[in-house]
Amino acid sequence: MDPNAQQMIMRINQAKKDSKQADKFIQDYIPFIKAETSRFLKHTVTESDDEFSIAMFAFYEAIKSYSLLKGTFLKFASLQIQHRLIDYYRKEKRNQGHISLDAPVSNDTKDISVADTLEDKSNPYEEIEIREATKQEIAHLSAQLQSFGVPFTDIAENAPQQKKTLAVCQQAVRYARNHPELLEEFLRTKKIPLAKLSAGAQVERKTLERHRRYLVAVLLICTNGYEIMRNHIVQVLKGGGNS
Repeated sequence: MDPNAQQMIMRINQAKKDSKQADKFIQDYIPFIKAETSRFLKHTVTESDDEFSIAMFAFYEAIKSYSLLKGTFLKFASLQIQHRLIDYYRKEKRNQGHISLDAPVSNDTKDISVADTLEDKSNPYEEIEIREATKQEIAHLSAQLQSFGVPFTDIAENAPQQKKTLAVCQQAVRYARNHPELLEEFLRTKKIPLAKLSAGAQVERKTLERHRRYLVAVLLICTNGYEIMRNHIVQVLKGGGNS
């Protein structure tokens, strides 16, 4: 492991146990927290902004919940900051502009209430935020896939097309999620431990080999803090979808 990465892991482990070490670690990374918050908001933030406080707390949460299975710490922390800020803006939008749905649109249209004009219950701003966060996750994932020698564009082509084959891959991924030592080996060696995975999940190794690039992507999503994509994958593994 790179010496800088080793030092980072050591500091994170100390911060998990000692609040003073955690405070010092956060203080040392305030420039990073500001930069990530400003990048998300697309304008410069200051330490007096609410968003900065939220990002600092997200960084602290990232320290407490981090493990090697979640990839590099700073990428994981960046995603945590984005997700916390999205949650904040969702709550803000819910609390803004509370108005009775029975109120008339204007004095000239007393017969038409606000409720009559609400044809679409979707929140376009929230959808934009989710799309932006998803784009960020895809960008991080694409970069990480490159380090595994798997181009992002190959994933769809390598995905299982038959339900039986998909079920085999799902079974293998479930087994890997329940055995962190396999995921640690996968991240350390940048290779899927196919022999152990096929034996443990009781599936054919040849099927896993045929869909290796697809499995690399799914395993990375399941281990590296990609919350939006991971939630979707978990639903599929539970039988909540077929995509």
